[in-house]
Amino acid sequence: SPLSLSMNHLAHAYLSFDQPQILAGNMISDFVKGKKQYEYGRIVQKGIKLHRAIDNFTDTHAAIKEMKQPFRPVYGLYAGVFTDIVCDYFLANDKNEFSDALVLSSFSNRTYVQLENQADILPEAFQQAFVYMKQHNWLNNYQFQWSIQKSFAGMVRRAKFMHEANNAFTIFQDNIEKMRPLYNDFFPALKAYTACTLKAWENID
Repeated sequence: SPLSLSMNHLAHAYLSFDQPQILAGNMISDFVKGKKQYEYGRIVQKGIKLHRAIDNFTDTHAAIKEMKQPFRPVYGLYAGVFTDIVCDYFLANDKNEFSDALVLSSFSNRTYVQLENQADILPEAFQQAFVYMKQHNWLNNYQFQWSIQKSFAGMVRRAKFMHEANNAFTIFQDNIEKMRPLYNDFFPALKAYTACTLKAWENID
């Protein structure tokens, strides 16, 4: 994306499959440029690489391309970043992955703790974002539309060439029932792909 930041935080955390070092790499990947990745331990490096594999699978998936379409006329290349956030909304409400609100809540808290335990390796720019993530409980709150609206607005504040997010939220609400089956098509495929990729890398070691 032109922001070069993945906004699907919940998906990246969830697709670390409860492996703390994979989680750390997966979450900091956008903040680690070029050769910097080799300064991390082997498993964290895998997490960094996994994040990029997830992004690549997501960007090239037919369902995601279709999900971006409603955002395109107004937001052009930024359509993908809105779609990332929309996917987290569907994931947070996906009963196949989080059977109820309590499961999502305890997953979110566990993720924060796993990242806090590795605070010494987290890049400073990520640490700053992480403060807000915890304070406003982003991972848990993706289940709520008001939180999606806030995420859209926060993203626009950080983007150089975008000045409003109200249209995006309206587009999301108008298209939610069209987007839901696209998510249902996409996420199981992404989850299977991610699990397979991690497994394959285990065998390489």
